[in-house]
Amino acid sequence: MTWQPIQETIFAQGNALKIISGLTNFDRERVARTVKAAEAGGATFVDIAADPELVKLAKERTHLPVCVSAVEAEKFPPAVAAGADLIEIGNFDPFYDRGIRFEAEDVLRLTHETRKLLPEIPLSVTVPHILELDRQVELAETLVAAGANVIQTEGGTSSQPTHSGVMGLVEKATPTLAATHAISHAVSVPVLCASGISSVTAPMAIAAGAAGVGVGSAVNRLDNEVAAIAQVRSLVDALATVRRVAPAGVKQ
Repeated sequence: MTWQPIQETIFAQGNALKIISGLTNFDRERVARTVKAAEAGGATFVDIAADPELVKLAKERTHLPVCVSAVEAEKFPPAVAAGADLIEIGNFDPFYDRGIRFEAEDVLRLTHETRKLLPEIPLSVTVPHILELDRQVELAETLVAAGANVIQTEGGTSSQPTHSGVMGLVEKATPTLAATHAISHAVSVPVLCASGISSVTAPMAIAAGAAGVGVGSAVNRLDNEVAAIAQVRSLVDALATVRRVAPAGVKQ
């Protein structure tokens, strides 16, 4: 699928919801449960590991567009051949606990390698939160010039909430919200705010300039199917309360 149909189906309303099963999650049962929750709960699209068999599984269980994530360019073509609609370089969160860092040059290299292999497929690229905020903005602009159609932010794993309840949820989302605000005012493509987002902070992400949000562990760690669907619906309901207004001078 090319970018225009993806843009029209996913980002047209400015409050997209991506449910992420996990870049390192190859458990078919867990992936299937997450995909089903996304479909039943009303999400806009799903994000799974770049594995052809998982793509086939997802395509059998949902009519939603399927995004695949990887940090190795060569993993994308087989997943696209299996039916993936768009691809994502990242999400990087699973690697930080293992001491693996993705610097700006690593992400840009991956983007160039991926675009060489797949010049037309819609491409989302995560900007690492380990970079200083001004460097994140600079990298985002460079990635768009290199062919990225969507920029994704992160930061939930770097936050250290000191409060419980609503205050804690806001604290957890603060790094990715800050990146979203800064990057969305600098680039001409949709920005997806991910990592540490909840139904409390999802509307804040849209207000900060995001065209949508990505949510992973809040859904994919739930073993109860009913609870997972309910979590997705709560996010959909939260996003329905807000509509994105593009920053002045920025077309998305």
